[in-house]
Amino acid sequence: MNAAVSLSEASRARIDRELTKYPADQRQSAVMSALAIVQEENGHLTNALMDAVAEHLGMPPIAVYEVATFYSMYDLSPVGTHKLCVCTNLPCALSGANEAAEHLKKRLGIGFNGTTADGRFTLKEGECFGACGDAPVILQNNRKMLVGMTASKIDELLAELAK
Repeated sequence: MNAAVSLSEASRARIDRELTKYPADQRQSAVMSALAIVQEENGHLTNALMDAVAEHLGMPPIAVYEVATFYSMYDLSPVGTHKLCVCTNLPCALSGANEAAEHLKKRLGIGFNGTTADGRFTLKEGECFGACGDAPVILQNNRKMLVGMTASKIDELLAELAK
């Protein structure tokens, strides 16, 4: 682990509260919560921060990296103020997600994993948000699920977020 980076006391306390939800010998079960807590405090996850999470949970760093790189909710580099993640899994793709993604790319002038020059928007691709019947689906800032996102709804969203 990078000795210069450690978890803040506030993050440690929040992670420790999460740990009470799991058996003492299953500390790694809190990895997703721990990564979310550290990302919330730091804006994104660095290798050093993930190493600190691994050390705190007593698990190999590679196991933490595997979780952080698998889920689209974790950011390994800085993101814009508004992170928009489009589900492109097969059911969503068949229901217009690819078209929605292309519309977003065109309107924002960026591709997946890109951030607009003004730092306002980051566009990501995601896998299954569990709302296949409501496709196309966009997850905004890992918190708000937007469904039935047609080109006109996307335009309305971008106008609102640009304010």
